[in-house]
Amino acid sequence: MLSRAPYGYRYLGRREAEDGVARFEVVEDKAAIVRQIFHWVGEERVSLSMVCQRLFEAGVPSPTGNARWNLSMIWTLLSNPAYAGQALFGKVVSLPWRPTLRPARGRAPIPKHLSRRIPALLENRIAIPVPPLVEAALFEGVQEQLEESRRRHRQRKQGVRYLLQGLLVCQACGYAFCGRWKAPPRSRGRQYHYYRCTGTDRSRLNGRHRCEARPIRVEQLDAAVWDEIGRLLDDPARVAAEYQRRLQAVRTGPRRPELETIERQLTRLRSGIGRLIDSYAEEVISKAEFEPRLASLRRRVAKLETEAMVLQDAAEQERSLQLVIGKLETFATLVRDRLEDADWDTKRELIRTLVQRIEIDGQHIRVVFRVAPGPHGGAALPRVGQHCLGRDRFLREPDG
Repeated sequence: MLSRAPYGYRYLGRREAEDGVARFEVVEDKAAIVRQIFHWVGEERVSLSMVCQRLFEAGVPSPTGNARWNLSMIWTLLSNPAYAGQALFGKVVSLPWRPTLRPARGRAPIPKHLSRRIPALLENRIAIPVPPLVEAALFEGVQEQLEESRRRHRQRKQGVRYLLQGLLVCQACGYAFCGRWKAPPRSRGRQYHYYRCTGTDRSRLNGRHRCEARPIRVEQLDAAVWDEIGRLLDDPARVAAEYQRRLQAVRTGPRRPELETIERQLTRLRSGIGRLIDSYAEEVISKAEFEPRLASLRRRVAKLETEAMVLQDAAEQERSLQLVIGKLETFATLVRDRLEDADWDTKRELIRTLVQRIEIDGQHIRVVFRVAPGPHGGAALPRVGQHCLGRDRFLREPDG
């Protein structure tokens, strides 16, 4: 049932075991590292970041073979009850896949396996005895410290909410921009909130920077994107004009035969293929004459099937665009009067409804709407200044 052993163990299959019983076997050199990590956190009260630093300085490779450990690895290790002697089977359950706000870096919008995994209920998990590596009291003490750290981390985030979280993507490296805050020295209680590319976080990337993007002040970027949303809804004709242009392009594109004509031609060609095969079976024509004629007919059928598919897609697109045009004015009328008095939740819901992603390339910000407002499918904002912690102002690039 537990074929994959956690760090510090190895799985001993029933064919390898002398008594024919599958189990976990302790790997002593890795088990010593596990005990050391529990000792650092549970008795010395060392932070998880310091644990990662100590392991790196000691030259201990991570479970995946990297030179550096990351915080999630340490957290997962410390939270695994197998080290206290009770491995759990059925810790997660699979549920149907749910579309995300924006696909992760390097992943397709629709995954290959349409399912997601979430933690299972405690009563549905099965405990299996395994050799313990740490004492139960030490394990419980570490869990209490992890819970305290989680609670303090959440308390620090109270009142800090990021309007564009989940929509920002760095054009330089493809990683997402996430909300961060910082209280610089001698700030007298003042905090700076900004969006930062995760490609610049060394703790996540084995101690190396993958991106040189600078952080962006939250207030300025939020205001710029919200102003663009307001301009779009104040003048929905921008979107309607773009869709009308697409509809016109569909109608006035290269002239093709009508779908009904193509379907009649396909019917005749398929019938001709059937008659040709019957003639060959009855030895009316020879093989040398049959094969090239059959290949020619099949090429014509494939070409017509492709044209029919293109016409079907164009007809479906035209129907979809007509529905969007019909509903756009109604939607803009409903929400236009509420923009000035919109609260944070309303703004976030509206932005997630209209915006597909926000691309950040240096100081150039580009909003890509789900309903494209222009020929390029996006709206370019003015340059947004980066945040300099040394001065409470924004830096702007000179024009030109």
